[in-house]
Amino acid sequence: MKALTELVLASHNAGKLKELQAMLGDAVRVRSVAEFSTVEPEETGLSFVENAILKARHAARISGLPALADDSGLAVDALGGAPGIYSARYAGGLGDAANNAKLLEALRDVPDAERGAQFVCALALVRHADDPLPILCEGLWHGRILFEARGAGGFGYDPLFWVPECDCASAELPAAEKNRLSHRARAMVQLKQRLGLA
Repeated sequence: MKALTELVLASHNAGKLKELQAMLGDAVRVRSVAEFSTVEPEETGLSFVENAILKARHAARISGLPALADDSGLAVDALGGAPGIYSARYAGGLGDAANNAKLLEALRDVPDAERGAQFVCALALVRHADDPLPILCEGLWHGRILFEARGAGGFGYDPLFWVPECDCASAELPAAEKNRLSHRARAMVQLKQRLGLA
């Protein structure tokens, strides 16, 4: 693959855009798919990887640029891996607060020892919409679900995700520390190695 200097991120999420740009550094300019279209593809895949590829192909098609898609979410052991690929719309598309409230309710009677969970990230990079060899990288970040929200940083389920190695919630981590430890960071390390940017 020739040197990558610019790509489009297949997400309208400003938090993800900021995180991924910080992780990639100045070597690659990351543009939002929102610059090209407000239409998002239907996520019909049954896994994080399938949805990442689907979103990357869509972004490459509408932008004409190499595209990177991140499909990520929270997989809770006691819920059989839910909310999983439905993490962003777990509470019917009502936003982070509603998703967090629904998760706390689902785990209401689950004891602390059984509240294990992991954030999952699948990254897919395509050079063009019909790329037969997408670059795929996955990252897992293990922790557990708290009984109540803590911290004001991050987004999504960060206030409920306890990070054992840091003894705090993900939402209590400084952004730079989260960008070093998270599921997205772990997948991005692999991607940077594959692209020769590490």
